Amino acid sequence: MKKIVLTGGGTAGHVTPNIALLPALKEAGYEITYMGSYDGIEKKLIADFDIPYVGISTGKFRRYLDPKNLTDPFRVIKGFAEARKFLKQYNPDVVFSKGGFVGVPVIRAAASLGIPCVIHESDMTPGLANKLCIPVAKKICCNFPETLKLLPEEKAVLTGTPIRTELSQGNKLAGLDMCGFSANKPVIMVIGGSLGAANVNKAVRETLPLLLEDFQIVHLCGKGKIDNLYLSTPGYKQFEYIKAELKDLFAMADIVISRAGANAICELLALKKPNILIPLPAASSRGDQLLNAASFESQGFSIVINEDDLTPQLLADKVHELYFNRQNYHDTMSKSGQMDSVKTIMGLLDEVQQA
Repeated sequence: MKKIVLTGGGTAGHVTPNIALLPALKEAGYEITYMGSYDGIEKKLIADFDIPYVGISTGKFRRYLDPKNLTDPFRVIKGFAEARKFLKQYNPDVVFSKGGFVGVPVIRAAASLGIPCVIHESDMTPGLANKLCIPVAKKICCNFPETLKLLPEEKAVLTGTPIRTELSQGNKLAGLDMCGFSANKPVIMVIGGSLGAANVNKAVRETLPLLLEDFQIVHLCGKGKIDNLYLSTPGYKQFEYIKAELKDLFAMADIVISRAGANAICELLALKKPNILIPLPAASSRGDQLLNAASFESQGFSIVINEDDLTPQLLADKVHELYFNRQNYHDTMSKSGQMDSVKTIMGLLDEVQQA
């Protein structure tokens, strides 16, 4: 039996693509172990899948002044030693990292033992953690054509992000029933990200009078972000967060309004959902969502609205524009080369073991 170690963590976006690979890995006969931080979100998310979990010490590499910059390097060194000890004993055939700082000591330790490594970069420009892994990785997966120019040519492969197969197996009628919606009126799905997005939430609610005449709206607004003023508004349904039933909401949605996190937009691409992206502004991030959104717009997958320009009238106009042109967006997404990422990544895992 072949053995693989998966790693990646810090945020759900560094874990869910690994989870999406699990069925294919099991079908291919892999014995799977997950390596992450002692108590990070990755440990909680992987607990549902009956996979051995190995915790190691981790630290963050920061570009800004912080007292933890003095201590975290020692945590990373400790994590490297812990990872190397386990990997030497376990002797996996390959290691796959979805990114995040927990992956750095694991990939570096694996490479020091001659274990082939494949890493995945979600965003348009490589983050610092992956930059530290690129020199020792055998292959680097990425989501955007523009990223290929920023990576070593012989290592870079455009794969897209693995998404959970169940997301494409939703039941539209179950979604309509869950929301109390009619089958005779189109549905907008609004996704603010795992923590919600205050400015997007506010803009959507201010636009309700302009949208509810023509659409029904299901709004995933984030924990603690439900607005009680709108609880009884016909055609508008709010949820803090949806897990198992998300597939049914996707099946129900005609168009989607979303932030531009890499995993979120790759799910929209895989599901061929026409979408409006409202990326997180540069002031609130390293600017990766702006770049992600610009790429999807240039490829014809999305309409982009900058948060600074967001008004109820603009949002309503763009929603109507998207809806009336939705088939064009669907057809363009259907032709993308970033669709079958699980199959592509599985091929790379085999390739690096044979090199």
